[in-house]
Amino acid sequence: MRRRIESVRKHSRTRHFTMVELLLVLVILATLAAIVLPKFTGRSEQARETAARTEISGVEMSLDAFEVDHGFYPSSDQGLKALVEEPDGVKNWRPYLKKAVEKDPWGNPYVYVCPGKQNESGYDLSSCGADGREGTDDDITNWSK
Repeated sequence: MRRRIESVRKHSRTRHFTMVELLLVLVILATLAAIVLPKFTGRSEQARETAARTEISGVEMSLDAFEVDHGFYPSSDQGLKALVEEPDGVKNWRPYLKKAVEKDPWGNPYVYVCPGKQNESGYDLSSCGADGREGTDDDITNWSK
């Protein structure tokens, strides 16, 4: 009989979480998420900016190689495609990029203008940045580093 009573007492000592305790844990987790998540999203935006700057630098090197080989930069009409596909009227062309660079990390097309408005003796190459609009503060360009 004693064992039975002890057994019943052991079961009654088993503690379960109350609804208040569960809600408290959820509030704590939500608070931590509210603090931590914005830091991670800022990192992804920073990574996109870095990727765009790196891509622009790589395209600049390819455009400069094109200019050394042919004595001119591709026209605005030829665009960056001239680095991947042979444009009309260009002799001794070779591929300057392995694949076409058409869109920035935000999915917007890179803007290539030759002759440039900012670089009159060369070209302007830019990404419109996160907002997708040209001429705003978040633009990434080859004329301002």
